Amino acid sequence: MTDDSRLSRRALLRGFGVAGIGALTGCTTSSIPSFDDEKTVSARTTVSGDSDVQATLTASPATVSPSSSSASNWLYNESFPGNELRVTEDEIIRVELQNRLPTETTVHWHGLPVPNQMDGVPNVTQRPIQPDETFTYKFRAKPAGTYFFHSHVELQLDRGLSAPLVIEEKSPHVEYDRDYTVVFDDYLTHAPEPLGGSSSGSGGGGMGGMGGSGMGGMMDDRRPPYAGLLVNGRLPADPTTFDVKEGERVRLRFINSSSATAFRVGIAGHKLQISHADGQPVDTVPVDSFVFGAGERYDAIIEATNPGAWEIRGEAVDGDEQPARAVLRYENSSESPAGLSSWGRTLQYSDLRAMQLPKQLRGSPDRTFDLTLSPEMGGSYGWLIDGQAYPDADPLHIREGEHVRVRMTNRSPVLHPMHLHGHFFRVGDAMKDTVIVPGHMGSVTFDFLADNPGNWLFHCHNLYHLESGMARIIKYVRE
Repeated sequence: MTDDSRLSRRALLRGFGVAGIGALTGCTTSSIPSFDDEKTVSARTTVSGDSDVQATLTASPATVSPSSSSASNWLYNESFPGNELRVTEDEIIRVELQNRLPTETTVHWHGLPVPNQMDGVPNVTQRPIQPDETFTYKFRAKPAGTYFFHSHVELQLDRGLSAPLVIEEKSPHVEYDRDYTVVFDDYLTHAPEPLGGSSSGSGGGGMGGMGGSGMGGMMDDRRPPYAGLLVNGRLPADPTTFDVKEGERVRLRFINSSSATAFRVGIAGHKLQISHADGQPVDTVPVDSFVFGAGERYDAIIEATNPGAWEIRGEAVDGDEQPARAVLRYENSSESPAGLSSWGRTLQYSDLRAMQLPKQLRGSPDRTFDLTLSPEMGGSYGWLIDGQAYPDADPLHIREGEHVRVRMTNRSPVLHPMHLHGHFFRVGDAMKDTVIVPGHMGSVTFDFLADNPGNWLFHCHNLYHLESGMARIIKYVRE
């Protein structure tokens, strides 16, 4: 197939309202499409029994007002960001999605290794939910951690269809008195559009990212014309405030739910004790700041020992928007918040040590994939994994029980936050589900245990890179 025919086919699929990330996987009348039944390993069944937590999500058009202005958007239950879903580990969750949008949608439970048919990837793990249809997601809330959920259809994430998911531990390895969720996002005042046109978006500036070779960058990439950057749905002119009392230990659950922004985050007047990476517990690491790409999460403990009001800042490392901003305010404090003056020591992946690593990931892998991440050549806006653009890309075959290694080399100046569905992976000595591969020949290796059969999406979590082809299916096959 030629480049022109491939691009035309992707455009055609979008024109019919079919998500580009699932278009070639054989939509059928069943709720769980598959590749090739005689070769594909059956996914594990979803949980049975009565649910402990029930919730209804209604996806519908609504109005948002992150500051003094308003805009039309698509939201869950008319909230921006969506209302947090908080449960206790091992509870059974039942969520009914009601689609009141003018087009199809799904819900993906980002970072959570749910059964394949609950993963929410259109035409890969389920048939898309059509307008005025409902679909029920049911799964067990484990492992504990900080997650979020969002639409996985086309560019709907950048319309506001996301919300935090917190699964509380029964026995946390860190002590804290108060718990806040802090969601960073980018903000469009109009419907998102693919960046394929020469006039779309703008160039990103600056350097950022985090990986084994240090900080990498995102330059010469097109970027949507964001109106600003958000913390918990608020622009910097009208910031969210987090109240604390002197002497408290405060747990902050940081989520990057953005579509195209890596953030550098710090809090004026306070150290951060990083306690979790992508929801998974790590030995606490004292830092002044961290960088996280789209889809990554970090939990941090702060000691409230410095009374006053202090800026929480999130600066785009790949854009020139005004930094996202919130306020940490002590009880009885009325002064203007003190600004962040220095980023200080920034967290590196090599700092992270998981509390527990799977013993199956010791030693040599059973299977290795060496993958290059690169732009499409010839002037087209596209992003490739090993020279192929999804959906016209070969699946990566694995077998259940294997120790799988993935080595990624980034042959572009652009950072890529790469996310694997349905699994945690080992990167260095941490367990994560999303990792930044820095630009300019940056390289990252991760290992995972093939313990969750099905067809799983592996992709860049920059939504516009995903829409432009940077994805593959990891497919379990029989012996």
